[in-house]
Amino acid sequence: MTGSNNGLAVEIHDLVKTFGTFVAVDHVSLQVKKGEIFGFLGPNGAGKSTTIRMLCGLLTPTSGEASVIGFDVRTHPEEIRRNIGYMSQKFSLYDDLTVEQNIDFFTGMYGVPRERRQERKDYVLEMANLRERQNALTRTLSGGWKQRLALGCAILHDPPVLFLDEPTSGVDPIARGAFWNLIHDLSETGHTVFVSTHYMDEAEYCHRLALMYRGKVIALGTPEELKRDLDGHHLLRLDTGATLDTMQTLESVPGVIESAVFGGGLHVVVDDGQAVMDRIRQKLQAENIEIRKLEPITPSLEDVFVAMIEAEERRSPA
Repeated sequence: MTGSNNGLAVEIHDLVKTFGTFVAVDHVSLQVKKGEIFGFLGPNGAGKSTTIRMLCGLLTPTSGEASVIGFDVRTHPEEIRRNIGYMSQKFSLYDDLTVEQNIDFFTGMYGVPRERRQERKDYVLEMANLRERQNALTRTLSGGWKQRLALGCAILHDPPVLFLDEPTSGVDPIARGAFWNLIHDLSETGHTVFVSTHYMDEAEYCHRLALMYRGKVIALGTPEELKRDLDGHHLLRLDTGATLDTMQTLESVPGVIESAVFGGGLHVVVDDGQAVMDRIRQKLQAENIEIRKLEPITPSLEDVFVAMIEAEERRSPA
């Protein structure tokens, strides 16, 4: 497959990667549209990075098919690498070079034509707001500024697709927010951004999400669609001050599907909001557990993910 014009930047069908007997990626299938911010959400070890490395032409799949902007990952990995930007949480920068020297180095490494190098350098310095820091040694930059520089270096050759593998790991929340503004700016100029994260709040910034767990995609859709997938279930906020005792008590309440610690209390998924709230009150009163707060709430993506992992665990406890 080369030169696809079907409006898709990434296509994956039954992609599998094994290491010995360990299945790192387990029959993953999904599609990413051109210009989309696509989020790969999941805990560490879920298979996100392995999938991204296959899509970048850095790992060969064990089985299945995948293509990036029409190029097959098996047969055209070099073409893919020339047409993508890749950024990992490790930030492939040279600490003993200045910001400008790093940009110059990567401009040459990515084969940017000489007549365009100054233009691309200027673009990156302005885009990442690094103009005033262009002569600073990279090792003196904070994590947030290094992150901006790494993103800038990854797009020097103006690739149509960007793969960002946990790019905000270890960066403070303010820097993370600023970084996501840059990602949205890139999307609005037509770039496709495929980004992995284990920060649940970041998932809200994505157009669509794949929730990954134990090598499998367990849910796929927009943030709002995933929240609606809990329809038929209701979410309650419960605070008693005796969290562990409360969780044990809830196990015997009909209609309680699961409970999870959230902040200083519990989020409880139930099958019938008001009826189960009444049962919970009665049961906790009988156990002399004081209820400080019990109310229905709108689920967050973290609630959705916890509920889906719990359901996955029930289906395959091993």
